[in-house]
Amino acid sequence: MIALVDCNNFYVSCERVFDPRLEGRPVGVLSNNDGCVVARSNELKALGVEMGAALHLLSPHIRRQAVLLSSNYALYGDMSRRVTETLSQFSPHVEVYSIDESFVGFQGFDPATLEARGHTLRQTVRQWTGIPVCVGFAPTRVLAKLANRAAKKIPAYEGVCQLEADGPDTRSLLQQLPVTELWGVARRTGERLALMDIKTAWELREADPKRIRRAFSVVMERIVWELRGRPAIQLDDMAAPKKQIMVSRSFGRMTSDPADLREAVRQHPARAGEKLRRQGGVTSAVMVFVRTNPFQLDQPQYRNSVVVPLVRPTDDTRDIALAAAHGLQAIFLKGYRYQKAGVMLLDLSADDNRQLSLDETPQSEADRQRGQRLMATLDKLNRELGRDAVRLGLPRQGNAWALRCERRTPRYTTRWEELVRVMV
Repeated sequence: MIALVDCNNFYVSCERVFDPRLEGRPVGVLSNNDGCVVARSNELKALGVEMGAALHLLSPHIRRQAVLLSSNYALYGDMSRRVTETLSQFSPHVEVYSIDESFVGFQGFDPATLEARGHTLRQTVRQWTGIPVCVGFAPTRVLAKLANRAAKKIPAYEGVCQLEADGPDTRSLLQQLPVTELWGVARRTGERLALMDIKTAWELREADPKRIRRAFSVVMERIVWELRGRPAIQLDDMAAPKKQIMVSRSFGRMTSDPADLREAVRQHPARAGEKLRRQGGVTSAVMVFVRTNPFQLDQPQYRNSVVVPLVRPTDDTRDIALAAAHGLQAIFLKGYRYQKAGVMLLDLSADDNRQLSLDETPQSEADRQRGQRLMATLDKLNRELGRDAVRLGLPRQGNAWALRCERRTPRYTTRWEELVRVMV
């Protein structure tokens, strides 16, 4: 059996750990630059606030009741690590799926004991970290996702649900679940399945796996087998390497200063390069784009982009940043107040499959290997010492592109100067 452990309203729960006054109140966490709601407590959901709702469009009635906080990713990332470490006390097989979800293997455990273990796990995570979780047990990952959904939404399960492949509860849940709400089934795939008269998860389970494979993909066929209780999916099946990587950000305030844009376009390649190396890829071209605020119609409008090809495929942040700087220089125009800039890595491929260029020499290959070692060291330092411990250049104080996070709480667990102070 495998369990999916999912943190409840994770960002909000992290905030409540350090401020118990937020318990029972409508709480929302905002996106970068405090633009829209990206996490909601159950109380805020009950007020009708949708995921992604723009802050400036929330009614005064809701804003008077709700506590709306800036995102505090340093805190959330560290709390996620603490939850994962706690899960490792229950099984050596912990696979992190996202910042608030992990699959935990319980192979070899007596199935009759799993529900009790699930309740103990919930209590331990809550006691050690303060984070509430729900636990779903099942023979496969897809069914474990379903079990976790039931544990979260059906009070009778009290936060822990165990499903058997052919159990009556499993059949009932699958018959009620629209196929588009199944893990791994996108909306467009659901529309195509509907044309085949497959509208529920149960109908997909009963479909011919070979027919599903011919019409869609081998991953969709594996989902059918998983719904029947046969393990067929690894996490890598659900997280294929990206074909493009984009990093962009709206500025904290609009700017016409070219130095602000240069700094932003220098920092974005660092993030993009880190993501690229994490998936073992290289890029052959970099697209740079800028734009003004399209909603300020009284201001002159401008948006543009340019693709800069690289001399050879690379994952070196320095090469990517240099190409991005050349791209920005080509499209920047004076006289505009810019609101956003970003970079996108194009034509990605696996580094293992990289073909040497005809003009490469043993010296250039040696330089590439030195660059790879440098990037590996940079990534390791930033993982161990915190993001941006080592980076390309230092940003100026008060730059326009820095995030606006006027409502952010202290980073209690990762900054000495922001530790909780207790007065005795």
